[in-house]
Amino acid sequence: MLIILAITAIVLLGAAVTLLVRGLTSGGVTSSETVSQIGAYGFRGSISAGSEDGAEKRSFRRSFDQFAGWLGATVGQRVSRLGERELRERLIAAGMYTSSPGRIFGYQFILGVGLPVLWLWLAALAGINTLLLIGGTVILALCGWILPLAYIDYTRRKRLERIEYDLPDLIDLLVVTVEAGLSLTAAFRMSAARLTGPLAQELRLTLQEQSMGLTLTESLRHLLERADTPGVRSFVRAMTQGEQLGVSTGQILRTLADEMRKRRKAAAEERAQKAPIKMLFPLLIFIFPSMFVIILLPAILRISDALN
Repeated sequence: MLIILAITAIVLLGAAVTLLVRGLTSGGVTSSETVSQIGAYGFRGSISAGSEDGAEKRSFRRSFDQFAGWLGATVGQRVSRLGERELRERLIAAGMYTSSPGRIFGYQFILGVGLPVLWLWLAALAGINTLLLIGGTVILALCGWILPLAYIDYTRRKRLERIEYDLPDLIDLLVVTVEAGLSLTAAFRMSAARLTGPLAQELRLTLQEQSMGLTLTESLRHLLERADTPGVRSFVRAMTQGEQLGVSTGQILRTLADEMRKRRKAAAEERAQKAPIKMLFPLLIFIFPSMFVIILLPAILRISDALN
């Protein structure tokens, strides 16, 4: 146990010294980190001026993010099963525009090493047996390595579900504004100003790409790459074909609005049909045992009294 404590102390001391040296030597983002951010386009939210405590927390978080990015660039990418391009696509789909793949690799390495080291330290203090010590170390190492990717996938799934749910409202707004006489770009701009959430963010990115010189078809294809859902796929395909064939935009949007309403209704019916199955497990685990205790316990007590 003394050897484990010594190894743990050496690892923690080395990590602390590395973080301190990294924070002192890097006054800002290095040129390599700046170049790595070119592919991760997006927009940053407006940062309001906060208190000194908030500034200190942001400074500490920025230093920790820089350390994680450096660690991911040197160690994480060599042992991770994901490529940088694939992870960047998942980050963009999750709405994490300001996070780089190297930083995620760094967090994977920190959690994959830090959690087992913490477990070894606690186990040494508690005197846990060797089998449980080794099993807990392996499980925590795997959990620490998988946890950042699981969080990204969960955020990505919830964000795409929100985009899919808000898409019919967007199409209704486009129908009203286009039939009122606005161009499609102006209708997009007005809809992005009125909507909130991830769909509004994607619309702002689409408008930003158009202002940078891309055509409507190219910006819509990029929208599909960032948010690949069935509704967005139908929307982009219909708008692209309408743009190429010269079909009336208002007619296409009205047809899409009807289709999206039917799709939302079908999704609601599907969730309603899944509800009884999802309620079955809470009933079996929590409600039925309580009912059995309330109903059968008096009879069991009477039977035991009669037998005695």
